[in-house]
Amino acid sequence: MRKIDDITIREFQFDVLMLMENAGRATAIMARQMLQGITIGKRVACLAGGGNNGGDGMVAARHLANWGADVEAIVGTTKDRMKSVPLGQLHILEKMGIPTLLTDYTLGDYDLLIDGLIGYGLEGNPRDRVAMMIKDANVSGRPILALDVPSGMNATSGKAYDPCIKATTTLTLALPKTGFLAPSASRYFGDLYLADISIPRKVYQSFGQQNILFQKDSLLKI
Repeated sequence: MRKIDDITIREFQFDVLMLMENAGRATAIMARQMLQGITIGKRVACLAGGGNNGGDGMVAARHLANWGADVEAIVGTTKDRMKSVPLGQLHILEKMGIPTLLTDYTLGDYDLLIDGLIGYGLEGNPRDRVAMMIKDANVSGRPILALDVPSGMNATSGKAYDPCIKATTTLTLALPKTGFLAPSASRYFGDLYLADISIPRKVYQSFGQQNILFQKDSLLKI
């Protein structure tokens, strides 16, 4: 996936923001599906880390708010430790009047949690505030939609670090991650869907993928 991202951005001149927008909108559509097609009045918490995975989640939060959901972003790091692109997404949420919280949240009060804390680059146990948020999500009793991989899982090996999100559904982006093949991984990713984020078909073909993945739907159940 790192190579696919790199080729898409470097050779096809895709902007990171384009991929983030596509990933976030796909996540919002999946969230709406998990909410039985009803977003108006539903309470959704986006758990957002400081990297691009968090930016994807905040894009999803924006779309859900536009569709009538009562959305809050609970961030796993301070602004000064966020990457510039997700920080820009946070600023958009603030301008929209979407609450962004660092503390004083109760995850059991929401209809759905979106896990955008850590993406596919994790090596080692989650730490500090992010680790606390993962634990809080797991004991909340609320449905959890993990974005790309459950936070705390190694996307390559499928190893679940401590702690690791136990998702109801995982929406993975562009291609399934090899770690999902690990026998123990399914207890963490739950139902697994694949999202189209507009990776050019030529990029897939360069990696030997000849099938047209998303000809029938932009979200595929695996």
